[in-house]
Amino acid sequence: MAQPGVAKRRAVFIDRDGTINEEKEYLYRPEAFEFIPGVPEAIRILGEAGFLVVVVTNQSGVARGYYGEDDVRSLHRYMDELLLTAGAKVDAYYFCPHHPVNGVGEYRIDCRCRKPMPGMLLQAVSDLGIDLSASWMIGDKLADVEAGIAAGCRSAMVLTGYGTEEQTKLPVDVPVFKDLLAAAQAILTELPD
Repeated sequence: MAQPGVAKRRAVFIDRDGTINEEKEYLYRPEAFEFIPGVPEAIRILGEAGFLVVVVTNQSGVARGYYGEDDVRSLHRYMDELLLTAGAKVDAYYFCPHHPVNGVGEYRIDCRCRKPMPGMLLQAVSDLGIDLSASWMIGDKLADVEAGIAAGCRSAMVLTGYGTEEQTKLPVDVPVFKDLLAAAQAILTELPD
């Protein structure tokens, strides 16, 4: 929980599959994980500029019974190890293990955390003391952009993953970038000196 009286921090919320790593349906095995080129550098420069880097990812593979929540956490630890070698780090990970239609058992719910709902972002705000008005959400799907808008931060789309197909659905004022590195560089050019 954020401490009262402590200045809120800006963050960049980043979708995982198709934005950070190559899109592979229901990815959970470290040996299948591949960063999209430039991603470790993007995460590093955002962190160096003072942004919290927060991954927010829908993981319906958990809901469908393809893998468990511990598998998701294990993959995130593996990502952390790889990022460390590039001088980069993710400050926090949030994932939604639910699906309203295809979920099994307790995971079959219409939740507030599954993007396009803003629940994961709002939980991070509460946990980390984030200023949404100074923050961004970046992803490769309309649901990512909508989650950012619903939470109250600026949103952008990347053309990796599903981005090329999904960009036609965007509101006209949402910026589109080639990839996460291009988005990070654009965000940093907006910062005051």
